[in-house]
Amino acid sequence: MQHPNPERAALAGATPARAQTARERARDQITAEIVAAARIRLAESGPGELSLRAVARDVGMVSSAVYRYFASRDELLTALLVLAYDDLGSAAERADAAVADRADVIGRWLAALRAIRGWALAHPGDYALLYGSPVPGYAAPQATIEPAVRVIVVILSIVTEAHALGRIATPTAPAGPVTAAAEMASVAGAVAFVRARGLVGDEVPTELVIRTLMAWTTVFGTVSFELFGHLVGSVTDLDVYFDVVASRLAADLGFSALR
Repeated sequence: MQHPNPERAALAGATPARAQTARERARDQITAEIVAAARIRLAESGPGELSLRAVARDVGMVSSAVYRYFASRDELLTALLVLAYDDLGSAAERADAAVADRADVIGRWLAALRAIRGWALAHPGDYALLYGSPVPGYAAPQATIEPAVRVIVVILSIVTEAHALGRIATPTAPAGPVTAAAEMASVAGAVAFVRARGLVGDEVPTELVIRTLMAWTTVFGTVSFELFGHLVGSVTDLDVYFDVVASRLAADLGFSALR
């Protein structure tokens, strides 16, 4: 946005933002049209069938012209991934923020998880790109990591804030055939990742981080089963079933209700 007073900006050492040229605006518009057409293709055919040639036909361009906006199919896939991850993360963030009582951690948990499911059902093509089968020959670059963790940050923030508020019991690892050392080794990368990025502090028990990881994978596994038709014949009320899963995960994490 341009500074409201260019002279004051100069005196203050600020650099007024440069207005877009007509060429830049036109490029942005065409880029948006290409991305929109590609998202429709995702919903209709799936990520593996996406091609720049098909998208070019959809927007009324020759295939060679599309390469001026996206150098390859992989570059277009990356743009779609970033857009979808940001869109999903934003949906979860808004749902969490809409819960006025921030101490109502169970309400925040259910709101965020329902938003994740709602977004997936509304954008099945985008969801399939994010969490479906890998696209042959494509490897997501580093640029997708920050958008990808947005939804995880929401989940972790609810858990860590619940812990700080004393609204979550400190869980202990159950006895089982897997030793504590082996269990920790199996998820050491994930625990190190969230701690190194400051997503959870050292005060949050590792067992709670592990349970949050399990909850995260269970949520997306449940959504994927629903979206890809694997619950047909097994679950009669998908809304209720998802809420049951989300509520049981909250109990497993040790969330306590407000009294």
